[in-house]
Amino acid sequence: MNRAKNLVWLLSFFATMVAAENWPQWRGPNGNSSTLAGRFPFRWTAEDVAWKIDLPGKGTSTPMVWDDRIYLTTPADGQDAVLALDFNGKQLWLAKLGPESPPKHRTLGSSCNGSPATAGRGLFVYFRSGCFAALEFDGTVRWKTNLVEKFGPERLFWDSGTSPVVVGDLVVLTRMHQGESWIAGFDQATGALRWQQKRNYSTPIENDNGYSTPVVFEHASRKALLAWGAEHLTAHDATDGRLLWSASGFNPKGTGYWPAIATPVIGGNVVITPVGRDDRPGQSSLCGIRLGGSGDVTETHRAWKRDDVGVFVSSPAEYKGWIYVLRHRGELVCLDPATGQTLWSGAFPKAAAPYYSSPVIANGILYAAREDGMVFSARVEDRFELLGENPMGERIVATPVPVNNGLLLRGDEHLFRVIAK
Repeated sequence: MNRAKNLVWLLSFFATMVAAENWPQWRGPNGNSSTLAGRFPFRWTAEDVAWKIDLPGKGTSTPMVWDDRIYLTTPADGQDAVLALDFNGKQLWLAKLGPESPPKHRTLGSSCNGSPATAGRGLFVYFRSGCFAALEFDGTVRWKTNLVEKFGPERLFWDSGTSPVVVGDLVVLTRMHQGESWIAGFDQATGALRWQQKRNYSTPIENDNGYSTPVVFEHASRKALLAWGAEHLTAHDATDGRLLWSASGFNPKGTGYWPAIATPVIGGNVVITPVGRDDRPGQSSLCGIRLGGSGDVTETHRAWKRDDVGVFVSSPAEYKGWIYVLRHRGELVCLDPATGQTLWSGAFPKAAAPYYSSPVIANGILYAAREDGMVFSARVEDRFELLGENPMGERIVATPVPVNNGLLLRGDEHLFRVIAK
């Protein structure tokens, strides 16, 4: 590990230590699906947990954690709702926000696929119904609007999947579908639309459908956002949404039915961008796009491309400078983000069920939740070492949350807390 790379992950370590007890958004405190701090479990059963609670409805969103409180979106009595718990699993409040919109994909989808987000001043949620809301930490609704009523129906083959992200005094959402598509910044205090950048691109069928979440990064010492969808990776200034640069050319053969589901991840100065779908032979790839530049950087900033490795739904994770890719059937590949070269690979035990949950890494342990409810743990820092096979007894689509020396796991029916012993 060279000095520059060592410095990067040391700085990340200190930043994570400050927020070690929080998981403020779907991909954690650093937006890379990993944490460097804490002790975490690697072997348990569904009965051998600190607690499990019945959930009021089926959801696939990931819990958010802030100041020893757990928040998650859920259906409740036919409504979109937010549930707050303490770390003993006790319900603190349940805020209902309006009628839910049942999912098209009844097996894998739900009315609440998007995860809550915060920066410490309330939380922000988004639902399939179009309900977009800000709540205080006591459950009081700060503001609420409906984006379907404001902008029309969201025309997706399946169910809304993007999560809000918080940057500065804005909360940012993307809407990428077969219709007017955009990335937009809304005022955290009022919900007012502050800026909107259109993202309308002509693509083969379904490729304009986007389920990925914006990625926060820095461009020229200013906060910026990456949006992936419709066969374009675009970078936007976070203050006004203006387009900084864009990259395309990810689908030279014009293959259809390639929705953007997995979210890119940044490793060093490279954006690792998942293209296509790994559930079909020969239809997935990974592309490394260098950060920086302006205008169309398609030709100038392509660092590498791999046609032999890819994902479908699971988003890659970054840990200590390396990239971890969980493929649809359980192969795990560790890559160098600068070159795209494989450092090592391994595989979790095979079964009929695939992986829709994204991997997370906690202090060197990677967690991978298979759809059938088997949660694997593996040590991954310099090699693949399977540590545990942990059956939870129900379907898991939501991404695990490693926080407070334990793991939160959301299944179809329950929320589990597993702790290190």
